Amino acid sequence: MRKLVYYVATTLDGYIAGPDGGDPSGADYFPLTPDVIQFIAKHFPETLPGPARDAMGIDSIGESFDTVLEGRASYEIGLAAGLTDAYPHLRHLVFSTTLQSQDSAVEVVRSDALACVRALKAEKGKDLWLVGGGTLAHSLLPEIDRLILKQNRSVIGAGIPLFNGPFQSHLFQPVDEVLLESGMRVLTYDRA
Repeated sequence: MRKLVYYVATTLDGYIAGPDGGDPSGADYFPLTPDVIQFIAKHFPETLPGPARDAMGIDSIGESFDTVLEGRASYEIGLAAGLTDAYPHLRHLVFSTTLQSQDSAVEVVRSDALACVRALKAEKGKDLWLVGGGTLAHSLLPEIDRLILKQNRSVIGAGIPLFNGPFQSHLFQPVDEVLLESGMRVLTYDRA
């Protein structure tokens, strides 16, 4: 059975974006240092957006994911950059009840997110990558099987939390940790 994996960058205090909700990639609190880019390109090349993959000459389909899931606000970051489909090499689903259908291969899901993910997990294929945002992650928390957190050395005090919603208790077991030269830790947890 496929797993739902929340693979995302976070600060030490648990934020995946600043208070404005904009793209944090390359911000001083989420620096894209050469070691970070090399780690992603080696281990999760399918998580790089299409234009980055093209610029880096990456054509690997990757071993981990064949589907990306994201919420409307996360998706709109790509739209603001002119990308109707930031991940054309993956099946791309956006969960939103308000987003108008785009002229792209992106599938807009308006129905129950949990039911959709349960159906996707029952299909054959590679794991499902939950890219964000925090509100969708919170709603899918009962179905998240693995967390891969690219934990930066920064504390920002406010922003979009890793899980944005009311109290829920879920336990995860640490299974791997990689410390990169820049100080980023890549922490992997599986549902306990």
